Amino acid sequence: MKEGIDLRSDTVTEPTQAMWEAMNNAVIGDDVFGEDKTVMSLESLAADILGKEAGLFVASGTMGNLLAVLCQTKPGDEAMVEKLAHIYYFERGMASIAGVTPVLLESDNGVVRPDHIRAQFRGASGHESKIALLCLENTHNLHGGTVSTVKEMEANYAFAKQNGMKIHVDGARLFNAAVALNVPAADLVRGADTVMVCLAKSLCAPVGSVLVGSVDLIKKARQWRSILGGGMRQAGIIAAAGVVALETMVERLAEDHANAKYLGQELSKIPGVTVNRELIHTNLVYGMLDPKLATPAEFEAKLQQYNVYCFAASQTEVRFATHKDVTHNQITEALGIMKKLFIH
Repeated sequence: MKEGIDLRSDTVTEPTQAMWEAMNNAVIGDDVFGEDKTVMSLESLAADILGKEAGLFVASGTMGNLLAVLCQTKPGDEAMVEKLAHIYYFERGMASIAGVTPVLLESDNGVVRPDHIRAQFRGASGHESKIALLCLENTHNLHGGTVSTVKEMEANYAFAKQNGMKIHVDGARLFNAAVALNVPAADLVRGADTVMVCLAKSLCAPVGSVLVGSVDLIKKARQWRSILGGGMRQAGIIAAAGVVALETMVERLAEDHANAKYLGQELSKIPGVTVNRELIHTNLVYGMLDPKLATPAEFEAKLQQYNVYCFAASQTEVRFATHKDVTHNQITEALGIMKKLFIH
């Protein structure tokens, strides 16, 4: 991690001491041959936690999302996605590799509802592409880490199932949503066919994600992983950190959420920075900048001079992400620097 106070993303988190020890002592084998016991333990643990039959360890969330599309669609199909969803906005595999066309949905600050799906849904008449898949994101990154509740997710599952769609949940930060709602993560994805969760964001593992679903779907995903070159051989070395992440790092996410609310509260006191504090559900804080104060790039560059790091998320917004490696006191220090630089 950069020296200083790094609030760019929760991806910058470093492994815990327990993770280092687990990696050093991992029992390993060739995972492509199905012989790495640590990888198998991670996959089984993730599946159990999320209420699914099987899991597959993958290099990244992007790969996990792509595998979910590949094993539940065919070229020429369509998939419904929220218009700022990570799987559409940042990941290019849906169209370029899977040959699947995204159908963009509106939402209420990242929360998709059946009415949003219904507005873009059409029944097959033999002339249109099949809408084969509904992709949901929880928490929703570009809407500020907003959370969809169990009830909201289940309403979408019901509509999708009634209309012949499979369902994938991009749960890169699903455990943040579960902690914010104080519900088991499995409750949020009970009706989903596949779910991807990241281990290398707020859970602090160095690398990796897990895709879970039925035995048959995960078998297909494993085959697609091989086609994409995703076999990682003695992957137990890194999977060991993922096991520690799932077993020890979920409950502490509440601390990140509290720090984010504090950061948003104080950031909004800087004239020219607008923060919708009602949308700070988890660990992401977005600030809208008045151009008279600074552009996001200028704001980011000025903070860097003091070893404070944020992310210029767009032409109008900066993003801060709270995580294990930034304390409440460091956030207070960063806020002090911001107020010094931008309050005149």
